[in-house]
Amino acid sequence: MANPNDPHAYRWRLHNPGRALSKALHHFEERVLALMSEAGHAQTRRSHVNLTRHLDLEGTRITELAKRAAMTNAAMSELIDQCTALGLVERVPDPSDKRVRIVRFTAAGLRWLDAFGRAVAEAEAEMAQEIGERRLSGLVSDLERYTAAMEPGEA
Repeated sequence: MANPNDPHAYRWRLHNPGRALSKALHHFEERVLALMSEAGHAQTRRSHVNLTRHLDLEGTRITELAKRAAMTNAAMSELIDQCTALGLVERVPDPSDKRVRIVRFTAAGLRWLDAFGRAVAEAEAEMAQEIGERRLSGLVSDLERYTAAMEPGEA
């Protein structure tokens, strides 16, 4: 066991890739949400982004959305209810099985998605200005490579 009186013994807790990624994600998403608010989408919450980042344009079953977002079906259904109330998504019958419902973007949801894309692009440009375009590109590439290695068979 490390010596708890040694100030460097547990330094790793504050200085590791997971913590750096978590903090960077928090700052990036906060910036995107601020830009969305400036663009007239002040109702957008981080949880809404968690739904929309996993939603296929042609629609996705609730169980698949929950799986992708690492949430329970009940929690995902609640999130879908929130986004439905905002007019971003709707539930419709699955064309392949009318007993099942899928969630898809509404026309307003697609406009929201376009605004979200612009906010992400602006936040990315700000990040590139801070760390450099080449470093940002390399970072994204390295993270995608790492993710692919950790999730074999998923794209």
